[in-house]
Amino acid sequence: MMAGLELLSAQGFRVDGRRAGELRQVRARMGVFAQADGSAYLEQGNTKALAVVYGPHETRGSRSKALHDQAVVNCQFSLATFSTGERKRRPHGDRQTSEMSLHLKQTFEAAILTQLYPRSQIDIYVQILQADGGNYCASVNAATLAVIDAGIPLRDYVCASSAGFIEDTPLADLNYVEEASGGPQLALALLPKSEQIALLEMNARLHEDHLERIMEAASKACKDVYVVLDQVVREHLQEVTAALGK
Repeated sequence: MMAGLELLSAQGFRVDGRRAGELRQVRARMGVFAQADGSAYLEQGNTKALAVVYGPHETRGSRSKALHDQAVVNCQFSLATFSTGERKRRPHGDRQTSEMSLHLKQTFEAAILTQLYPRSQIDIYVQILQADGGNYCASVNAATLAVIDAGIPLRDYVCASSAGFIEDTPLADLNYVEEASGGPQLALALLPKSEQIALLEMNARLHEDHLERIMEAASKACKDVYVVLDQVVREHLQEVTAALGK
């Protein structure tokens, strides 16, 4: 535990003033990068992510990569060098980056209707411009908007949130300070309508008595994210339609 820092006050408030189950403020815009097929910029609290999508297009490079019955989903995650306060290049950074790329790939393979695009490829690039906790979740939420912007059909939105456990209380959507406290945490990517889990990752051992409560907190937070993302998509559609009408 971080000495002298109270992560949850006696009144039930967190360091940034949120209640236990409350999301950080989510703001997002779609279509921010004209050169791509789809793009989105998303802020979740102080964590800022940019997602860019190209495709579906023919598989590049060796033909062997192409799948004859579905699209290949290629994901690349990167952390801008200025995104964290630490200036030194962290040696484990590359492992973390490739792990994150793999997690994003698994998440979007579960959500994109890849069978509609045999022998083709969809590229999703996500960069964290500012890191303050929940990098994976912000990446998923930004990429969902970028995939929708690219007009690629999804089974459902993929919405992600983290949850942690502090002093017997499940907390949703952890910021950096809460992540760094070292308590048990999980990250959940959910397809909210079917409640199908696209990805679930835990970082520490957790007594199974607590698992249900922490999952519930993450799942509710994912559904709260969905409401925000859906609103962003609707507003973007209205803007696009209005622009076309001119």
